[in-house]
Amino acid sequence: MERAVEKLRKIREELKGDFFERDEVIEGALCALLSRSHILLIGPPGTAKSLLAHEMCSRIQGARYFQWLLTKFTTPEEIFGAVSLRGLENDEYRRVITGKLPEAHIAFLDEVFKASSSILNTLLTIMNERIFYNGTEVVRVPLITLFGASNELPSEEDELEALYDRFLLRYVVDYIREDFRFLKMLQKEDTSKEKTLITLEELNECQSDMLKVSVPSHILKLIARVRAELRKKGIVLSDRRYKHSVLVLKARAYIEGKKEVGEEDLSILENVLWRSPSERSEIQAVLHQSIHGYRDRLRELLIQARELESYVKRPWEEEEMFIKASIEAQTKLKHIIANVDSIAEECRERGKSLEEIIRIRDQIERIQKDILNKLVSGKEEMT
Repeated sequence: MERAVEKLRKIREELKGDFFERDEVIEGALCALLSRSHILLIGPPGTAKSLLAHEMCSRIQGARYFQWLLTKFTTPEEIFGAVSLRGLENDEYRRVITGKLPEAHIAFLDEVFKASSSILNTLLTIMNERIFYNGTEVVRVPLITLFGASNELPSEEDELEALYDRFLLRYVVDYIREDFRFLKMLQKEDTSKEKTLITLEELNECQSDMLKVSVPSHILKLIARVRAELRKKGIVLSDRRYKHSVLVLKARAYIEGKKEVGEEDLSILENVLWRSPSERSEIQAVLHQSIHGYRDRLRELLIQARELESYVKRPWEEEEMFIKASIEAQTKLKHIIANVDSIAEECRERGKSLEEIIRIRDQIERIQKDILNKLVSGKEEMT
């Protein structure tokens, strides 16, 4: 297994060297292969979408590839095979699927949302259940991953919404932005360099082995926190999408040689949780806040403690008012320290360093003791 995973990592690096500004897409495509998920590439023509899918398939020895451009005139015969004349002679309606989508391990459908209703229903069954109904025969299709491509997204009311939802990973691709990469692309020559290959059997074994990657409880809690924050922003996703996203997290961790999902793997959810590309920045912010937000919460608690300190140290006209303010501050500081301890427990569970938390807790405790000492000395002066 280690040898097969190393092959996947080599394939990833080789593809990153061949396809400029496509690192995230390549990472997602490998995770899609391991988790048997489907991937959608949104962008204009000429952005190497089909080339990437074909190159990915070419790295899998024994894998069959199918590619087609869909239009409103595309017929089911073009995708699923022509009706068998011999079958009709025997009063059977079945298709000759040789060389067509039902036989493919990797498929690429360009302009996928132009699929007609007659193609759509069959396509959904193949993608979701890996089944093709060929007349009276139920055919188990070998499809691992379907790459879909489109220049635009379907509307929410569109009948294609169900098809759109089947693409677990979604990426926006554009023309090369950076000039130096564009120049490298112009100068790059096709070479017959040796490419790393992985067999279908090795990939299947990796898919099974990937399922053994564990997902710690604190990662599941983080996903729940992300879900809650996204709902506040009006970004509501199906339970199925969240459930399937866990497989992608396992795949990402597995490629890195880890036995459990870590917080750093959650970044791939940026390309799982959005429906519209405009939502991606909000999702990035929510993920960052959910993973690293405890630092912001710590700083906020320290600020609150310092504000209480300033409040108590202000000039008071009467000693009684000072005592009342000090007691109130002590009560609030105890609550603040309890919140710091709660953050510490959360970070301990997440395996994070507690050094920063301990330092901030010590500062708040010093403020608490300082106020308490002033309160005690003030009472003693009164007696």
